[in-house]
Amino acid sequence: MKTSTDELLVFVTVIDAGSITAAAEKLQQTVSGVSRALTRLEKQLGVALILRTTRRLQLTSEGELFLDRARAILAAMEDAEEAVARRREAPSGRLRVDAATPFMLHCIVPHMAAFAAQYPAIQLELTNNERIVDLLEQRVDIAIRIGALQDSTLHARALGSSRLRLVASPAYLAAHGTPHAVDELAAHRLIGFTAPAHLNRWPLQARMHAGEGHDDAEARPAGLTVEPSLAASSGETIRQLAIGGAGIACLADFMTGADRRDGRLVTVLDAALADERQPIHAVYYRSEALAARVQCFLSFIGGRLER
Repeated sequence: MKTSTDELLVFVTVIDAGSITAAAEKLQQTVSGVSRALTRLEKQLGVALILRTTRRLQLTSEGELFLDRARAILAAMEDAEEAVARRREAPSGRLRVDAATPFMLHCIVPHMAAFAAQYPAIQLELTNNERIVDLLEQRVDIAIRIGALQDSTLHARALGSSRLRLVASPAYLAAHGTPHAVDELAAHRLIGFTAPAHLNRWPLQARMHAGEGHDDAEARPAGLTVEPSLAASSGETIRQLAIGGAGIACLADFMTGADRRDGRLVTVLDAALADERQPIHAVYYRSEALAARVQCFLSFIGGRLER
């Protein structure tokens, strides 16, 4: 009896998900069905691929060898299916897109009904992660990354940039006063990130005199690293805290634009703020077959982002 691609998919998903239970949920199958598929695969191959313990799964040496081949076979199958679909000039197939929760909610989700209407044959899967994901392990086709890119073998496409601003709710400022100088922030409740530390560096300018004989002050972007009174791991949580009157936060324009237009949030210390922008990129592995649906998604979403 030959090994089927369904059994290969079960094997790879179990490894990527970390457990049979998680794989069953991801594949929308029963735990017993996934377990039987693994047992059937190992019986057909005549070797153990995974060592099962009560706490974790561990690949055998044969399992490590087979995992690489299984991934290649599944990728080749996807490429073959996409190649056929491209002949019909209609991008189709599954497209997995990952982004941090704020970007997903404010910049991607609002446009997905229009995307589905324009590309009905593409099966879109959206995932949220506050950390950088491994595209291969998570089977992600496109990841949206905000901030400077690290050296990578991934291809990247710039989608734009977003300015950082200090914001607070009108209710908070009415109760605690509006700061008019950077040093007044020490008397306020500041909302920041639990990690990484660089997200708590606010782009505030320090004004320094250029020297004797100069009447004007010279502005030098310096940045202020704050110690939050209240911290959260997600920018969306910080946004909600700021709207709720919990303090002053530093957030990107892409997640606060509507709040500022509608008056839920207002900016503070605009004159002391450096025009610092976070670059936004989409990263992906280049695949000839995948290119059609990747490119149509990037072109679609790139044209809708606020600059």
